Amino acid sequence: MSVRCSLWLSMLFIAIQVQGQDDPVFITQKQVVRGINRAGDGLRSGRPDVFEIDAKKLNDGIDRIMQQAIDSMAFPGGQVLIAKQGLVIYHKAFGYHTYDKVIPVDTTDIYDLASVTKTTASTLALMKLYDMGLFNPDKTMGEYFPDVAKGKKKNLVMRDVLAHQAGLRAWIPYWSESQKRNGKYRNKTVSRDSSANYPYRISEAGLFMHKDFIQKKIYKMIRKSKVSKDKRYVYSGLTFYLIPELVRRLTGKSFDQFLYDEFYVPMGANTLRFNAGKQFDLDRIVPTEVDTFFRMQILHGVVHDEGAAMMLGVSGNAGLFSRAADVAKVYQMLLNGGQFEGNTYLKESTIQEFTDCQFCEVGNRRGMGFDKPLVEYDANLSSVAKGASEASFGHSGYTGTLVWADPDNDLLFVFLSNRVYPTRNNSKIYQLNVRPDIHNLVYELLRVKQGTYTMGMHW
Repeated sequence: MSVRCSLWLSMLFIAIQVQGQDDPVFITQKQVVRGINRAGDGLRSGRPDVFEIDAKKLNDGIDRIMQQAIDSMAFPGGQVLIAKQGLVIYHKAFGYHTYDKVIPVDTTDIYDLASVTKTTASTLALMKLYDMGLFNPDKTMGEYFPDVAKGKKKNLVMRDVLAHQAGLRAWIPYWSESQKRNGKYRNKTVSRDSSANYPYRISEAGLFMHKDFIQKKIYKMIRKSKVSKDKRYVYSGLTFYLIPELVRRLTGKSFDQFLYDEFYVPMGANTLRFNAGKQFDLDRIVPTEVDTFFRMQILHGVVHDEGAAMMLGVSGNAGLFSRAADVAKVYQMLLNGGQFEGNTYLKESTIQEFTDCQFCEVGNRRGMGFDKPLVEYDANLSSVAKGASEASFGHSGYTGTLVWADPDNDLLFVFLSNRVYPTRNNSKIYQLNVRPDIHNLVYELLRVKQGTYTMGMHW
């Protein structure tokens, strides 16, 4: 049967709730012929050979890449999920939570997504607001953030801002800029003791944040940051700290509750949450890093990013935790043109608007919020496969995460790891090209049947 046919052999599944797990697992009952209709389907387990992909080569290739990475201490463990046309053809966990090899990674374990939050939370919320007529990317930063967007920021167009083309500063180390030269924290920032003015505990070692820090310090630092005259691509996370408050003003709901209500809960993405340590057993959450310079603790169930920590774990810049299967639900919805399991979450035209390359003509590959393939592919710089189409989109995370959706090939790739454990100074995931090698393998196996396979190095 041809891959291009509309009918495929697939599996019919009956959902059976398994004690101790958040979601049902699917147990095969019988084979049926069904049409793969991404317009409304969710995700179902499938087999690579449905798409004429050699299952042994796929499994052996990914096993080899992941084992080499773990043996090289690129990360203690991770999860890999691959779906095509709504069928999950590969989903496996590797390694352990940490290098002590006590807890093996399971596919239900939860990772800190880091900057994957920018697309899975902030951009997703803005897309919903766009559908609701509450957000227009061609209006200015001053219109949406009047208290913060002063001076040159006032007239910055949100389309430019979301595509990292507005000249904003790349980042601000909020925690260190709150310190004096002698290491002591400035007034109304952080204290070693809790009080009515310092109610927010941000470290097990005993750091407490001032009640007005977000409004009077973080927002103030963003307001006072300089804007470059050179309007070229510079990746900036500053505006993503402001999006939660925008969502609250426009909807009357907190940022996290808006996302839970509009997306994560109805989609059954039950581990896609902020402040995961308050909601799940720590044995299910993979430790992220041993913080030796700010919070002085193992970051376990609390957000890794320091700025997001000072946003109390709920930030548009970072803060989301999830297992691979729940991240996949959101991006399969985007591949489905806004639909998932019969429910409509976004307009297809909205997804197209935000995922299109905004400034390719000047060498900036970015969509609005979303990352895109390099304008000119460079294997040394890309986190994704050479074969990823121009229509593809996704985002990477500093902790060693990646999600990538390709509508032209109806392909989804989710990669989770804690490459920053025990230290963020570990860059082996990049040196070994772990994520692009896995991604390239999948694309090459899709092309084998066309006689164009060239990457025999994968097995």
